Parts: sequence; structure tokens; C-alpha cells
Amino acid sequence: MNKKIILIFTLTLAAFLMVGAVSAEGLFGFFNGSNGHNSTNDGSTFVVGFSEFPPFGYKGGNDDYTGFDLDLAKEVAKRNNWTFKALPIIDWESKEMELNSNEIDCIWSEFTIDGRENDYTWSNPYFNNSQIFVVKSDSDINSLDDLKGKVVEAQSESSGYNAIMNNTTLKDSLGQIHQVRDYDTALMDLRSGACDAVIMDSPTANYHIVEKFNNEGFKILDEPVTFEKYGVAFKKGNDGLKDQVQKTLDEMFKDGTVEMIAQNYSDYGINEGVIYP
Repeated sequence: MNKKIILIFTLTLAAFLMVGAVSAEGLFGFFNGSNGHNSTNDGSTFVVGFSEFPPFGYKGGNDDYTGFDLDLAKEVAKRNNWTFKALPIIDWESKEMELNSNEIDCIWSEFTIDGRENDYTWSNPYFNNSQIFVVKSDSDINSLDDLKGKVVEAQSESSGYNAIMNNTTLKDSLGQIHQVRDYDTALMDLRSGACDAVIMDSPTANYHIVEKFNNEGFKILDEPVTFEKYGVAFKKGNDGLKDQVQKTLDEMFKDGTVEMIAQNYSDYGINEGVIYP
């Protein structure tokens, strides 16, 4: 066998060994729930999936992601010596796929536990949210009864929309129910008179009214439509990561850190909804 053939044979054998090693690593990673992107398996990075819903998660003035949920997650990462990474979920319908494929380690994004109890492995609930109606400040609508025959808008596939659809009495009393892309569109429609009321999460409503409309032009009805609890969602069966995050959160509740973070968003009523252990 000449030297050229030996060289080719050696290189080919090395290539097969490398492919085999990579395949084995991928196979073991698969059984361990890792695909190389999910970094909590190597103890270095905490990838949090979220949707941009201020004041829970949004891009701040310096283009860094901030918000009540993300501030909690950052502190959890810091205390565990994990690098924090906030990953926006552009298509909210893909959230479960991203979680199950280990693109993200958890969904921490004003995510409602109610009705999803068996879909994920959950942290303890940490926030009690309410769905409320926003109307114009000079509107004669002052209660849910006053919404009879009115046109209301909700963000598409939102908890607010579901709250209406699951409340037969309320749904049947309304004139029309429209789904829109986002809350900015809904509130602009409300201000222009294209609709009579918008259903929203209470803190999100407060944020928009304060930050985008200078606390003018709108009022929130006192009577909530529903209450719901928020939690951190992990891939079903990922109890190890859930337990570590919950342990850290419990420490943050105990030493006052959660309360301190909540106070940073008190203008939007966040501090009023926190569920303390």
C-alpha cells in the first residue's frame, strides 16, 4: 500500500471517528434533554423565553430587555451564577415547541397557570392578575352591565379574549367582539371611537395609560372580569431546573428582593398583585 493510499485511509478513518463522536454527543444530549442551545444543562446560561408585554417584559430605553418578570429572572440567574439570556418569542404559538426543543429553558412571561396546569411543570404562582375593561374617561360605561350592546376589542388569542368567550353571560350581552393584533391598536381604536371598550391585563392597561397616554383619556372599570395566576413554565418533567429556580425565588421572597423589584413597577400596580408565600 503506497503512502498516498495510507494517507487517504487515515483521513477517512479520522472523519468517521469525528462524525461518530458528534453523533454520540448528540444522542446523549437528546436523552439528557439538551441540543447544545439549552445551556442550563452545562450550568452556565439561563435562557428565558418571553413575549413583549410591558410591564412584565419589554425593551427599555437603553435597548436592554427589562420588566418585572425579566428582573426576577435576572436575579435568579445571578444568584445561581448563570449567564442570563432573554429570548423573545416572536410567534407566541411556537412557545411550547421552543420549550420542548430546548431553545429556551422556561417561559417567564406573565404566563397564566389556570387551564394549563398539566401542560407544563410549573413554579409556584407568584402573581395574581385580573382581566379588566378600559373605556374612555368621558364614557358613560361604569360597570360590566353598561357594556350591553357595546363593541369591545381584545388582543388576538389573549387571556382577555378567552375571559370573554368563557363568560357566556358577558359574551351574549356584548354587541360585537373584535380581535386585534396588539393593545396599542386597541387603545387607538378606543380613543378614536372605533370601539367602546378594551379588555386587558390590569398591569398592562396601567402601563399603557401611564406611559403612552400620559395618564389621560382613559379609565379602568373597577369590576374585574376574571382573576388568573402567573407562574414560570418549564418543560414537563424538568423538575430539577424548576426546583432550583423555585428555591432561589423563595430566597428572594424571604429577603425582600421580590418586593423591592415589584416596587420599581408600582406605578402600574405590580406590587398589588404579587403573591407572597
